[in-house]
Amino acid sequence: MFAEGGRGGGPGGLNQLSFDPANNNKPLQFSNAAGPRVSESPAENGGDPSKKRKRANIPPDGGRNLSLDSIPMGLPMSDPTAWATAMNNLGMAPMGMTGQPLLPDFDPALGMMTGIPPINPMMPGLGIVPPPIPPDMPAVKEIIHCKSCTLFPPNPHLPPPATRERPPGCKTVFVGGLPENGTEQIIMEVFEQCGEVIAIRKSKKNFCHIRFAEEFMVDKALYLSGYRIRLGSSTDKKDTGRLHVDFAQARDDLYEWECKQRMLAREERHRRRLEEERFRPPSPPPVVHYSDHECSIVAEKLKDDTKFSEAVQTLLTWIERGEVNRRTANNFYSMIQSANSHIRRLVNEKATHEKEMEEAKEKFKLALSGILVQFEQIVAVYHSASKQKAWDHFTKAQRKNISVWCKQAEEIRNIHNDELMGIRREEEMEMSDEEIEDPSEMKETEESALVSQVEALKEENDSLRWQLDAYRNEVELLKQEQGKASRDEDTTKEQQLKLLQQALQGMQQHLLKVQDEYKKREAELEKVREDKLKIETLLETLKEQEDLNPSNFRHRSFSA
Repeated sequence: MFAEGGRGGGPGGLNQLSFDPANNNKPLQFSNAAGPRVSESPAENGGDPSKKRKRANIPPDGGRNLSLDSIPMGLPMSDPTAWATAMNNLGMAPMGMTGQPLLPDFDPALGMMTGIPPINPMMPGLGIVPPPIPPDMPAVKEIIHCKSCTLFPPNPHLPPPATRERPPGCKTVFVGGLPENGTEQIIMEVFEQCGEVIAIRKSKKNFCHIRFAEEFMVDKALYLSGYRIRLGSSTDKKDTGRLHVDFAQARDDLYEWECKQRMLAREERHRRRLEEERFRPPSPPPVVHYSDHECSIVAEKLKDDTKFSEAVQTLLTWIERGEVNRRTANNFYSMIQSANSHIRRLVNEKATHEKEMEEAKEKFKLALSGILVQFEQIVAVYHSASKQKAWDHFTKAQRKNISVWCKQAEEIRNIHNDELMGIRREEEMEMSDEEIEDPSEMKETEESALVSQVEALKEENDSLRWQLDAYRNEVELLKQEQGKASRDEDTTKEQQLKLLQQALQGMQQHLLKVQDEYKKREAELEKVREDKLKIETLLETLKEQEDLNPSNFRHRSFSA
């Protein structure tokens, strides 16, 4: 631990003197009428260290009878603040030369001036990072006394020592400017006050690297940068040096920082995963496996409008799972047929909604027309009041109000009238579009019906081909088995062959009929397509004529 700076120094530490004791070579001289003047040791002043230090003749009462008049000190009295600071560091009340107190707010119980905070954050008992110093206030540092050395602060008017950019997770510092005679014990004694030191790597070139246990300890070590260190009381060049403390980049620090960052990233991912799981919507219930009992339940649900969506999802899942086979094909077909019948219900529901919408439009149109009639009546009242027969009997203010009300009513009436006319125009346009599009829609429906018939014929043709192939395979198998069978079975096999051949001939004839019908349908489809093209060309010509003379076209449409 750092030693206390002087006698009577309170827990707050010593206050800064107005002069630097490390640079001051002038001795503090004391004079007494009963004894000679005493100076510092010659070793401190550059004299011969072999000579013994002279001691002052102190009276037997231990110096209790010394007075201010009999002890003149070598401090200049031009600066009373320096005098008060020196006496405060000695634990004495700051008194003037005439005996009056220099500082009235001095508290002798604390041993220092009240209102002056501790300046040195490295004092014993303070195990925290020093608070940030405002940029406009210079940092005032003090002398630090250790067991084997003394640290003298730098000049406060000089700029702060430069440092490199702090590496991530830095716990290691570089310390340069060490004395040549400095040992690891001295370095440990100086820097262990900043925190727990894990390792010291000292070089022969007056520098070392110190690794601390925590990152905040590095900030406390940087506080010592710029201090001048002196081993003991020696003034030899090998026993002095100027400390330079800076951040150092170490692989161990970087590895620990990366491990910490990875741990934080894992914790963040875990936290996000928990948040996502908390806000994730619940998964849908699992679909039950197929069984006859479940199939009957789903079939009943398909007939219910409220449970249709759930039943259809179950049916879709079963089909995708591959539950359809020869045994269950009829059940699935009945369920698909129920789903198909739901289409009619949906179409009817859509028709009812459209009917309700049309009724609502009619109600709105009737209500709007009634509102317009009432507006017309109100405007008529305003106009009749504006005639001279009744106008002359109103006052000026009443006339002004009536005219304003008339304008507002006319504007609102015009807006509603335009809205009603717009609705009627839309209805007329819809009617005209329906009249024009009716033949094309009929053609489209016919074409779609023919296309569906052609597709059905194709499917039937394919199924007949598959059946024909199956019969051929059976005939071949029977022919192969014919040589192995006995003579008694020849007659039965010949009959079977004849039956199969007759069935095959009937299937071929039916296939030829289906092909002929398919060709006829294709010819009809081509004819319908040609008619559709002619109608489209006719519509284009009508539109061109309408663009050329729209007024005549509208007159004809309205007359029609």
